[in-house]
Amino acid sequence: MNKQILAYLIVFLTLTSCDDKPVEKVVLPTNLQTVIIQSASEEGLVNVTATAYDENYFTIYFEDGEETEKVENIEGKASHTYINPGTYTIRTRAHVTPNEYIQKIDTVIIDMESKDENGIPLHGYTTPETYDGYNLVWSDEFDGNKLNESDWNFKIGTGSNGWGNNESQYYLKENTTVKDGFLTITARQQIYNTSNYTSSRITTQNKRSFKYGRIDIRAALPKGQGLWPALWLLGDNITSISWPACGEIDIMELVGGTKPGNSDRVVHGTLHWEHNGNHAEYGNGHTLSSGDFSEEFHVFSIIWDNKYIRWYRDDILFSTVDISGLSAFHEKFFAIFNVAVGGNWPGYPDATSKFPQKMHVDYIRVFQEK
Repeated sequence: MNKQILAYLIVFLTLTSCDDKPVEKVVLPTNLQTVIIQSASEEGLVNVTATAYDENYFTIYFEDGEETEKVENIEGKASHTYINPGTYTIRTRAHVTPNEYIQKIDTVIIDMESKDENGIPLHGYTTPETYDGYNLVWSDEFDGNKLNESDWNFKIGTGSNGWGNNESQYYLKENTTVKDGFLTITARQQIYNTSNYTSSRITTQNKRSFKYGRIDIRAALPKGQGLWPALWLLGDNITSISWPACGEIDIMELVGGTKPGNSDRVVHGTLHWEHNGNHAEYGNGHTLSSGDFSEEFHVFSIIWDNKYIRWYRDDILFSTVDISGLSAFHEKFFAIFNVAVGGNWPGYPDATSKFPQKMHVDYIRVFQEK
């Protein structure tokens, strides 16, 4: 055999014999067990205890709506408090390494009282009272036993042509109440003058107005065919230049019912303005994955600066509009809360519509950049 070939063969065999050491087999944990206990004293609190053989540590995942909380430790113990009723998944892993583990999946049913004796939801999303980089410039937490009329006005009657939309309600002061930290606007099937329904419409016009910032409104909404609750803003200069030139920012509108285009699960965020003498608008809808907006509280927000307005539901971004070329949205705006009944957009109540219907508002908070 050629000596050079023999030398190559010896080197190859040597390298092969060095590299072919057997790989140690990973021994996974066994007998993963979980004990899940719901607290009897604290509503929504769940405690998990995990055990296994030959594990190094545990990871426990609490899936909670659109978020997941992860707890990692060697003790195999974790707790989580659910704020809403429902069926949730808990995933428990016993690890040797981060990528080598066994897993057990459990479900837990959280059963809570959903509403108080006044029909106000007990659960739902909430937002903080402070944000980095912002100052809280005004808020109403609706404490006390009546609406603060140094901040709010009542609009009474039917307006022009059903407030311009052929709406069916007559707005009254009496349909607004403040109790236990909540503002409630009630829509009733009630004959008043020539109207078949009554409700309320309140504004901060000439009392509170804002240009730019973050606005959070926590609310639970009415439902049903013909119901049209709205949380929105109008330009301060509406009295001098009229609508739509003054601009309109709809933080939230819901068009209730099940007819085509209507849904108790969908909210809308929309802008209205004037373009070349005509009405222009742009908006998007946002749909809940389950349930409807009457079942619990949600927070409807905009973040508004000199470039964009962004709409959020429970801090989930669902629409963005570039307003840099829209002069109407670089002025001050005041707030309006109302529940309309009937109108051009929702249509009118029918046999499926149930009254009274209520919109509950927990707070409005306005923040501006420092």
